[in-house]
Parts: sequence; C-alpha cells; structure tokens
Amino acid sequence: MTAATPESIAQAAAIIRAGGLVGFPTETVYGLGANALNAEAVRTIFAAKGRPGDNPLIVHVSRVEEILPLIRGDIPAAARRLMDAYWPGPMTLIFPKSDLIPDAVSAGLDTVGIRLPSHETARALIAESHCPIAAPSANRSGRPSPTTAQHVLDDMDGRIPMILDGGPCSVGVESTVIDVTGDVPRVLRPGGVTPQMIADVMGAVEVDGAVMRPLKEGEKPRSPGMKYRHYAPEGDLVIFTGDAQTVADVICDHYDHAGGSAAILALPGHEALYGDRHVIELGRTDSPESVAAGLFAALRRLDDENVKYIFSEAIDAEGVGLAVMNRLGRAAAFHIVPV
Repeated sequence: MTAATPESIAQAAAIIRAGGLVGFPTETVYGLGANALNAEAVRTIFAAKGRPGDNPLIVHVSRVEEILPLIRGDIPAAARRLMDAYWPGPMTLIFPKSDLIPDAVSAGLDTVGIRLPSHETARALIAESHCPIAAPSANRSGRPSPTTAQHVLDDMDGRIPMILDGGPCSVGVESTVIDVTGDVPRVLRPGGVTPQMIADVMGAVEVDGAVMRPLKEGEKPRSPGMKYRHYAPEGDLVIFTGDAQTVADVICDHYDHAGGSAAILALPGHEALYGDRHVIELGRTDSPESVAAGLFAALRRLDDENVKYIFSEAIDAEGVGLAVMNRLGRAAAFHIVPV
C-alpha cells in the first residue's frame, strides 16, 4: 500500500504497461486495473478476484478523445450530452465496441462500458500508462466493494503487486451504468448519477427491471453488478420494508430471537427505535449521499465483528437511494421482506 505520488503513479503505470495489476482509487470505489487492450492481463483480473468470466468489465480513460478507437462508429448525440453534463464523474456509458477491446473485457458482448473518472490519481495513472485501463472493484468477488486502500489490502494482499492509496472514496458506490445504444438512455446499474439527473439532461430515462431483482434464467448481464450476489458480508442479511416503527418492531423481534451475534443497519436518526441493541448507522441525517458513501464500510465492519445475523432497514429508492437499495438488495440476494 503506497501513497499516491507522481513517483508511485509512474511505478504503477509501469506495472500496467508490463501486463500487471494495480489497485487504485476512484471517486466511486477502488479499482483493480490492467491494460484493457491486453487480453492476458485482463484475464489476471478475473483470477485475482475469483470473478466469473461472464461478468463484463468497465474500461477507464483519462480523456474523452481516448474513446473513439475503443468504439464502433461515432459517439452518439445522447452520449455526448451526458458526457458534457457528468464527466469526469461516476458514470459509465455503454457503446458498441471496436475490435481493439478483447472479449475478456466485454465477456463476449458486442458492447463495452467506458468511464472517465473524476479522481485525479485515477486519471493520472491512466495517462501515465498510455493505455485504457479495465477495472472492476478491487475486492474478492462477491465481497463488499473497497472504499479505502486498507479494504483493498484486506482482500488483495499477496494477489497484486501494488496498491495506490488515494484516501477514502467520496461517492462510495460503483458508477451508474447507462446504455446509450437505444432511443432512450437506460440505467443498467444505479450509482451517483441518478435517473433524475439523467432525465434532467435527456428528458427521459428508463431503469432496467434487473436493478431490483435477480436476472432471469438465460438473461445475460449487460453491465457489471447485474448477475451475481454481490457486495455481500459473511453474515446472513435480511432487509425489511415498511413504516419506520413497524420495521423497527419486527427487526427487534428478529434480533432478540437470533440466538447469536446480530446487528442492525439503520437509517440516520432511527437508533432510538432499537434501544441498546447493536446498531450501525448508515450515514448522517443531513446527507443522503453519506448513506451511499458509508454502505460498504458498514458491511465490512460487520465482517470484522463476525456478525452472523444482519437486519437492515430499507432505503427510500429515490435519488442515490436507488443505488444503495440495489447494492443492499444484491448483498442480501434480494431477501427483502415487506412488513
């Protein structure tokens, strides 16, 4: 784990150019990067993570101009409008891919997700590497995503040669993935750029049905984070929906009958509903964005405490709350109970 400096970034870039892997910060979560144009290097990402090969990767660039060789045809007008509004930032756009993108990156799809991150260290690393960087989150597959360099070290120690430490991630959930290949932009994975923000620019937006459900039999994942149980703590996670007091009463009953190590994930200001039970607060009352920023750290804390039973309040799926509920839902394998 090395502080991000011009010297360490140059060292990390040399590793990327040589076909190696580097853990690096972005504004969303920490990424596990390799040269996106080197199929063998990309395959080592899957090996380090234990990631299924049918789960596509996102390609990161440092400048808009770097996109053109990676896609077929021109950048669509819809994509241009979204890029002008929200890049650099936590947004990935889906394009038809060029032959430069190995199938290992796209999981055999004819499209590729591309992102221009806002984190200065990420962009400096890409520029210094002189190649686009393919990068999923830098955690073991299925685990909560890493939002600090220490989280990366916890999962990847001995698996990768270098981790750049750029401090905690400000957004805390992976980028919004938007398919811009159709007439209306379609959210495949929610994130910091919300559906309303997209509609503000485009006038319309669709949200894929798989955002809040498992994929159906035979349905192909068109974005990372769609197919598998993701972001999951070791303990058994159940989410309860309903009015705050009823949810609290049901959670307290489950907690008291758990018969072992248990914890409650609660929204800001709800701790008093749970008495002296073990409550982990999700974010701050004055900041919905802080719920997203603190989610994965809270899930990792549950593992550190060896919690076996986790009972969570549901999050209002508005704004960035949709991204939080998407991640919580997948962490719980969509074990969501209305009360």
